[in-house]
Amino acid sequence: MSSSEARQAPPSDAVARLLGAVFGARRVAGIQMLSEGLCNFNYKVDLDSGAESVLLRIYGRDPDACRKEARLLGLLKDVIPVPEVLQVSADGLDGVGPFIVLRYVEGITFRQLRRTRDREAVAQAAHSIGETLAALGHCEFPHHGAPGPAAGGHLLNGPQAIPEFIDSCLASPALRSRLDEETCRRVHALAWCRARELDRLRDEACLVHGDFNNRNVLVRREQGRWRVAAVIDWEFAASGSPLFDIASFLQYERLMSPSREPHFSRGYRDGGGRLPEGWWQLARVVGLARQCGTLAGAHLPAEIATEVAGLVRETIRENPG
Repeated sequence: MSSSEARQAPPSDAVARLLGAVFGARRVAGIQMLSEGLCNFNYKVDLDSGAESVLLRIYGRDPDACRKEARLLGLLKDVIPVPEVLQVSADGLDGVGPFIVLRYVEGITFRQLRRTRDREAVAQAAHSIGETLAALGHCEFPHHGAPGPAAGGHLLNGPQAIPEFIDSCLASPALRSRLDEETCRRVHALAWCRARELDRLRDEACLVHGDFNNRNVLVRREQGRWRVAAVIDWEFAASGSPLFDIASFLQYERLMSPSREPHFSRGYRDGGGRLPEGWWQLARVVGLARQCGTLAGAHLPAEIATEVAGLVRETIRENPG
């Protein structure tokens, strides 16, 4: 989650001009704005052929986010399912942009699948997601080396980076207004209880998606099973431990009422991924770092603050430290 302020979507007439400039003589038969993020805007565009749809993604951030995502999608096309890049313009066009045009991927988000309450479908998809994340973990960078222009730097800078980051968040007035004193004390204790194990994660330098959640994994039914159709939204990718993406994907999972587990971790191992001893507890603390970072943000909608604070309390209830 990001604490950035929401941006306004481009005017519809500006989007229409952009589509005319991109597709020229090809008639646009229909356009549908999909669920938007805090900074980017996605449109499903149906072309006149009737056999093809594309996704137009307009970035509200700087052009580097567009360039980064385009490079990563090109690198990953033979590694895991990702959308095919058809056109990129980091400088924008006709006053709109930066933008990227992708081949549209048919499917639904894992979040939508979970809402069906079809336990077998969720289990199949979770297993496939585990296999997919294991394949992503095979994309490694030189130890502590720069991962290049397609991804950000290593997520852990220096020893005890996660406990120290959590402590810096706990000191912020914004977080203190959203979590009580006892919860803050227990978060601090849990983070430092796992400090030595967390420090070993610095030795891992794999490609990390950076926002691997229910909304960024598309799934569909193929040959009788639910499988990953595409992993989307790569602008936060960096170098680090796969446990960052595992923590993100499992942050809503609860020991008393699991839905993704043990299917996800089984798929991860079946795909060649290795989980460290005590990985569940470690992932919970990694997730706490992200949640505390969100709660420390000054501009955060009240409903998101309430949701994330609830996740923090659930985590320390399950992991007393």
